[in-house]
Amino acid sequence: MSAKHPVVAITGSSGAGTTTVKRAFEHIFNRENLNALVVEGDSYHRFDRAAMKERVASEEADGNKFFSHFGPEANHFGLLANNFSDYSKDGECDRRYYLHSDGEAAEHNERLSTTLTPGQFTPWEKVGAGTDLLFYEGLHGLVKTDDADVAGQVDLGIGVVPIVNLEWIQKIHRDNAERGYSEEVIVDTILRRMPDYVHYITPQFSQTDINFQRVSTVDTSNPFIARDIPTPDESFIVIRFKDPVKHNIDFSYLLGMMSGSFMSRRNTIVVPGGKMGFAMEIILAPIIHNMMKSR
Repeated sequence: MSAKHPVVAITGSSGAGTTTVKRAFEHIFNRENLNALVVEGDSYHRFDRAAMKERVASEEADGNKFFSHFGPEANHFGLLANNFSDYSKDGECDRRYYLHSDGEAAEHNERLSTTLTPGQFTPWEKVGAGTDLLFYEGLHGLVKTDDADVAGQVDLGIGVVPIVNLEWIQKIHRDNAERGYSEEVIVDTILRRMPDYVHYITPQFSQTDINFQRVSTVDTSNPFIARDIPTPDESFIVIRFKDPVKHNIDFSYLLGMMSGSFMSRRNTIVVPGGKMGFAMEIILAPIIHNMMKSR
């Protein structure tokens, strides 16, 4: 952890909605005129798309039906912790990209004079010089195992945690619409990831400084037959602060700024779903401002 070179990590499962938090931070960085080093969690997967497919098939052939992107065998947890530590000390670390699409592949091929295809990684590069902070968004920003303590290197940890049925609905709809996966394939993926989800994803949300949990107000009891994703107006956002004093959280101010909000516990505020982005910005902007002031 470092005051001079802080690390901010956004963590959430696949389909959790971490993109909304990422957008809120982008607005904050623009207003504060900050140069953030952005690090993507997918870049710390151990296998590219083709190799992962082969490894999953190999594990299943050996009787392991639960090998997944969520677990340590499929990721470089130690490397992630080391890179966070390096940035905290020197303001620089190694970074690479996982190429999700043809557009991303074309962009990096032009930059690097390579011929990479979607599903592959770019080479590792030393980056970060002149940046104000490191911003991570992905699956394992606060993971902690016997061999790697990523959470211990993070100065501000944010969790994005919809209730699990809502998370599944979002994943099913996203993977079907954007990636063309069938419902059967998506459900199989959810089931395969479940042990790693329990052991390596869920525990992170006890390490976070702030959690944003979306709770729907419509029936999601069977997420596998849901025809659409509950809208923001059909949701509430439960925001839990691990230590409100540490970040000078003024609950009276927050309640006054967000109509329809209320406190459910001494460290928890609930806001209407449609105000999620606004809530993130007014909560996180002062925290980031103070972090930069402390440098």
